[in-house]
Amino acid sequence: MPSSLRARLRSTLTAALTTAALLALPSPAGAEQAAANGEFEQQVLFRASQDPGYACFRIPAVVKTTEGTLLAFAEGRVLNCGDSADIDIVVKRSTDGGRTWSPLQVVNDGGGDTHGNPTPVVDRETGRILLAETYNTGRTDSGSCSVPCDRTPHLQYSDDDGLSWSRPRDLSDEILPADWNSWYATGPVHGIQLTRGRHAGRLVLGVNTETWNGSRVSANHAALITSDDGGDHWEIGATDSWPIADDSTFRQKPSEMTLTERGDGSVLVSGREQDGTDLGHRTQAVSRDGGDSFAAPFEDLPDLYTPQVQGSVLRLGDRILLACPGDPDRRRTMMVRSSYDGGRTWESVDRGTVVTTDWSGYSDLVRVGGDTVGLLYEGGAVDARDEIRFARFTEDWLKPRRGPDPTTADRAPHARPATVLGGAQETDGAFGGALALDGTDDAVRLPYQDRLPLGTKDFTASLWFRYTATTGEQPLLWMGGIGTSQPQVWLRGEPASHRITGLITTRNGAAAPATASVRTTEAYNDGQWHHLALRRGGGRLTLFIDGTAISTADVPGSVSRNSPFGVHIGQRMDSRAFFSGGIDEVRVYDRALTDAELTAIRTRNAPVTRDTVLRLPMDRVSGSH
Repeated sequence: MPSSLRARLRSTLTAALTTAALLALPSPAGAEQAAANGEFEQQVLFRASQDPGYACFRIPAVVKTTEGTLLAFAEGRVLNCGDSADIDIVVKRSTDGGRTWSPLQVVNDGGGDTHGNPTPVVDRETGRILLAETYNTGRTDSGSCSVPCDRTPHLQYSDDDGLSWSRPRDLSDEILPADWNSWYATGPVHGIQLTRGRHAGRLVLGVNTETWNGSRVSANHAALITSDDGGDHWEIGATDSWPIADDSTFRQKPSEMTLTERGDGSVLVSGREQDGTDLGHRTQAVSRDGGDSFAAPFEDLPDLYTPQVQGSVLRLGDRILLACPGDPDRRRTMMVRSSYDGGRTWESVDRGTVVTTDWSGYSDLVRVGGDTVGLLYEGGAVDARDEIRFARFTEDWLKPRRGPDPTTADRAPHARPATVLGGAQETDGAFGGALALDGTDDAVRLPYQDRLPLGTKDFTASLWFRYTATTGEQPLLWMGGIGTSQPQVWLRGEPASHRITGLITTRNGAAAPATASVRTTEAYNDGQWHHLALRRGGGRLTLFIDGTAISTADVPGSVSRNSPFGVHIGQRMDSRAFFSGGIDEVRVYDRALTDAELTAIRTRNAPVTRDTVLRLPMDRVSGSH
């Protein structure tokens, strides 16, 4: 079927289905009460069953035009949900602030190839809407673009509020240097127009690219692309390049960048980080000269928990919003978190506002008007790629800024106090006081500091616990990431399986992750205090319970690399399980303690101080909720 006829049929069928579909859309989990208050509402905007001719929709982007129209873009994937098959760029328009939407319109027909990564930006001076995008040769299966990938940047524009679009023009001569000869991605998220300083009026968008050296991908480049003449000409501005070693490891690979202009006129750039040796799945840089250069290289944010996924940012008055999934393991739990200091620090997951606990992925944010924000995001009850939703909410719907949490002391050298969450209470301990955790939301979280990642070192973790639970996962200590591929260390009770487990997952170079675990044959859930320790040293991973050792072979590599990095007491890193009981005297050392040292700690709480990573007496809570 000719592509022009295919596009007309899609538009006709979509018009017949759109109105009925938007009248009866389910609210995602967690939003019902907010919707009832009139502060939050949402609808499914793109879905294969309501937009015929497509197997899947992905990669949302949204802007508001000078006429007040919202334009919601997406990739319409014709054959399957893969990234590199027959893909069109499609759009829907709303002239009432996102309450109702037009039928689907094809902006750019892939015609069997991949035309995607929509990156719109509006020139407020002329009203022109510019749409950057990337092309590559399409596949008929669901595989990825073969490396080196033949990706090239293009641009379209609309001068009639998004009703019609120009023919695409190839931007390779302007923004595709010879060594950016493999992967090339615009956005995918809206670009911005600067409003302050000597570069006011400049258009800025983000790209990430890769270099192919003839045999492998040898470098990654994160860059800003700028235009000072309304999009007629474009230049490569700020660029941050990172080498990829012969063994395929690298420090960072900043990609899928989203940007916003801060109150002082500087540009905050937030990107996805993918499998680098630095800790964290989001990375940031700042430009103070209108996008010409970065003030410093990109820096990872180890304690900003996200999975590996694109995200979006938007300045809303004195706060900057970040929309992306909050689960550090998988693409689920779409969340909006705020920064009140220009992106230097971000709300933790327990302070963010949950949009849905469903599976969720890519997103974009737009200022609808006043304090109302629009969020266009991938979501689904079964898969994050099920549909693309549009949510409207006011700033009042977001959780208010919260004051400092209570703390408990960390006696390690130069350590900051640990945060006490959920209202954990003081109780009697194995030695002095301890903390009682309710199994619902009580936990202790350590602020990230460089001393906490254990890397490839030997280590020893030691603590006291008591509990009576007979079901559920009972997390005691969690360090590092989570999931089957993220480096981590943890200790937990598994009473239904009648055991206590200690586990490490490591990464060694570019090799696949390796895991070793040690388990008891009892749950020790008798309500009495028990001493637990996990030691890595001498090629062994050993679990000690009340002085009895159970050992297995160690697995080489780092227990804290290429992941969001957290340290939690009484909580899984993804907040999906909490400990119910008491925890006392939590210690971690970055060496293997001797048997004698462990005995001294267990029998008389001896003050072993050398190589202390953390020491939480857990005997006092300071501050109030």
